[in-house]
Parts: sequence; structure tokens; C-alpha cells
Amino acid sequence: MLIAVLSDIHANLMAFQAVLEDIDAHDVRAIYSLGDNVGYGPEPDKVIRLLQQRAIPSVLGNHELGLLNADQRSWFNSHARQALARTRELLSEESMRHISHMPLAMVKYGCRMVHGFPPESALTYLFVMEDTDLAASFRRMREHICFVGHTHELALVSWDGRTVEHSELEEHTRFAPTRRYIANIGSVGQPRDGDNRAKYVLYDTVRREMTLRKVAYDIKTTAESIVEKGLPRQYADRLW
Repeated sequence: MLIAVLSDIHANLMAFQAVLEDIDAHDVRAIYSLGDNVGYGPEPDKVIRLLQQRAIPSVLGNHELGLLNADQRSWFNSHARQALARTRELLSEESMRHISHMPLAMVKYGCRMVHGFPPESALTYLFVMEDTDLAASFRRMREHICFVGHTHELALVSWDGRTVEHSELEEHTRFAPTRRYIANIGSVGQPRDGDNRAKYVLYDTVRREMTLRKVAYDIKTTAESIVEKGLPRQYADRLW
């Protein structure tokens, strides 16, 4: 059975729509989001409404946490706080209620899904964790696969019970039943991996195979809209 997992839409409606169109071309049973559906981009309310319309469950990302909890906002840099404040102005109360019901983590089809780092951190970046920390997390993790976002980059970390291995996330990955994995699947709306196409993955829950999808969309219009909506220009520049 095929599921789609995506992350870090960041209010980039055009990228999200392009990804959904690509998903609809496959026999996908369910779609899941790893959070940061809002922030940086120009259409946070439309993105949340589209998540609702398509019945796509999502965990909380750090940007959702920043919207819900004022104490979390000191974690962000000044530009991100500015974007967060503008995002709140652009969100309806209905969308805020929807965000408030998102969990920190979920387990679907034997896969753990969390924004930052297992078991349920929305703030911890995968790349800051030492191998000893990773090994300890793998030992505690009941699931064989954990999907994360947050870094906007692509990475794969695996553990065979003794050694932690780091590798790039390839276009096709087969997960060995004797290893455990953390897959950082990149970003739909703000990629930072040197390729500005929107990223998401398809995962075959039976074959334990994952395919990385890269989807082009209208970046120019999105970048212009970021500036028009009063968000920091740097988030428009980063799209290129």
C-alpha cells in the first residue's frame, strides 16, 4: 500500500497544489504532513484549509508551536518571528483551531512521524544530534522507520543495532528489515537542498520501499506573493 509523506509546506500554496497533483497521479491510500504547514509563505490559511479538505493529518511543527504558544517565539530568529506575526494575521480563527488539535507525533502503518526528532520533538534538528544520541533514540524507538522534516534538507540515518550510518536520501530507498531508519524528507515549500523543486516521498508499506519525488511549480509567482503579503523578502529569495 502506498502512502505519501510531506513536510514544511510553509504556506506555499502553489508548491502544495503541485505536490497534490503529483500524488493524485499515483495510487496513494493516505497522505500525512510532518508539520510547518505555515510560516514564511504567503497563503497559510489556504494551505490549512486544503489540508482539511483533503483530510490530511499533520503533526505540529515549530511554526505551529510558535503560533500556539507565545513562550516558544523566543526560539525563532528576528526574521522568522516577523514572518510568524504576519502569518498569525493571515490565519482565520477556524484555521487556528485546526492547528491547535495537531499532535506532536503520530504513528501510521508502523511508521513514526514527527517534525523534528523522535519521539516527539518539533524543535530538535536531526543534524545536531551526535551518533550516541541517535543510537539511544533508535534503541527507544519501537518503529523501524521515522519520517522527519524541519531541516528542509534530505538525509537518511540508519542503525543496525551497533553502528549509526549517515547517507544522502536517494531517489529510491529499500529499507532493510534488520535496520532502523530516520528519513529526513526535505521541504515542499522552502527547500534548502540545492534544488528548488518541492519534495515529498511515497512509501510502500508492504515492500518497505520509498521514492523521493521532486515537483516543479510556479516559483516566480509565489516569490512575488511573499513580498506582496508583507513577509520578509529573504524567504522569497530563498526559493530560487
